[in-house]
Amino acid sequence: MSDLEPTRARPARADARRNREKVLAAACAAFTASGGTVSLEAVAREAGVGIGTLYRHFPTREALVEAVYAAELDDVVASAAELLDELPPDAALRAWMERYAAFVAAKRGMFDTLRAGWESGSMAQPATRERITAAVATILEAGARTGSLRADVPADDVVAMLLGVFFSATSGNAPEQTTRLLDLILDAVRAPTR
Repeated sequence: MSDLEPTRARPARADARRNREKVLAAACAAFTASGGTVSLEAVAREAGVGIGTLYRHFPTREALVEAVYAAELDDVVASAAELLDELPPDAALRAWMERYAAFVAAKRGMFDTLRAGWESGSMAQPATRERITAAVATILEAGARTGSLRADVPADDVVAMLLGVFFSATSGNAPEQTTRLLDLILDAVRAPTR
């Protein structure tokens, strides 16, 4: 290969991709379950890989936390369109709000690491709110077209209400209250019946 030819990164081997996915899944489960600091050794053990494999993919705790956050955010955002393919818009919105609530709950165990990384500049501040708002807008627009959801409710208002519900949940409120509050949000954006 001459110096003028572009270098191409080789795609990761299938086993390396599987190991990375197993580490991400184990880390997500551990962060969700613990609500606090998680041992990277425990994550590796749960994933069925050695600690060296974990560090090959994620050289720092921050890199692992950032990757879990990004993967989960991608899933939450993508689930809006997937749910619209399966459900009427109002039911899709309710199911999506549950998915988003699970995402927020899972991030509680990672929040200190995320915040420290964002504040130090070692991790890029994601455009989380914009992406979540776009997902909500997709569902609201579909609902407005079918007449099941109000056309006059901005997606950012729905996101603001959701954030209020999730903040309330961190204050020790029961999960049943979160469920009731999500139902109230859905009631607020449903189109009035004629």
